[in-house]
Amino acid sequence: MVFLTHPEVVIDPAVPVPEWHLAPEGIAKLRRFAASGGMAGVGTVWASTECKAIETAGILAAAKGLGVRVREDLGENDRSATGYLPPPEFQRMADAFFARPEESVRGWERAVDAQARIVAAVRAVMADSPDTGDILVAAHGGVGALLRGHLLGAPISRALDQPSAGCWFAVALPEWRLLTPEWRALA
Repeated sequence: MVFLTHPEVVIDPAVPVPEWHLAPEGIAKLRRFAASGGMAGVGTVWASTECKAIETAGILAAAKGLGVRVREDLGENDRSATGYLPPPEFQRMADAFFARPEESVRGWERAVDAQARIVAAVRAVMADSPDTGDILVAAHGGVGALLRGHLLGAPISRALDQPSAGCWFAVALPEWRLLTPEWRALA
């Protein structure tokens, strides 16, 4: 399985975050990834219900002539209580989200709950995917960090977060073993 996070988006404070679209540079990264053979072996593509994840999955699936399946529980941690936050404030909130995983910081979904949800969602994706090749999940960095922590048997930590938007890691299935020790950036 490949777990891939959406790349750069068009940030618009007037639009709800789940409705943000990919930015041109993010689209270009995805096209390069698909052309580089990054989709070799992929037979099923999944996405969260957020626009940016569906667009990510759509670009990659189209490169293989595949459709996209969606699941709401593949979504990013629920931050609707605060909505858009300017970058410095968002970074402070993300730090608090990871530092206090059993608390709801300013109404955000608790990290422990988001981790349980993303692990269950990926297990459901595995069970619901035909045996036609590798699975690609297009989702989000925060829940990706939580999934990595689970796979590593490590405590929830921002240190496991992606270094930038548009990264991926591979997981051996059914063993649930990370094949890529670190996040890999889309080129």
